[in-house]
Amino acid sequence: MKRVAYLALTNLAQYILVNMVIPQVEQGVHGVEVKGIFFIHDNVYMLVKGTDTADRLAKLHREKEIYLQACDQCTYMRNLAGSLIEEAKVGCFPDFYKEVADKVDAFVTI
Repeated sequence: MKRVAYLALTNLAQYILVNMVIPQVEQGVHGVEVKGIFFIHDNVYMLVKGTDTADRLAKLHREKEIYLQACDQCTYMRNLAGSLIEEAKVGCFPDFYKEVADKVDAFVTI
């Protein structure tokens, strides 16, 4: 099975993740193995503690070992550093690549 990492970059990323990717991964029908998701710009809000999306992502991290990371600059600009789920790391592109690059066949920007 192919392995991918997602870069949640666009303003449609939340819609795509919440309504397509996350449910498919939860049901085991996504068709590829997701190894990581990097949240950029306003998409870092998906990792805020106490939200349904963050809870679902935390569960996927634990059950499927999906690496979750929020862009450090995006997180700090929005004053969210202490508000993210503990399963999400905060860092920049080199940190994300270090964690997932040798575990994936492709990076997909959504």
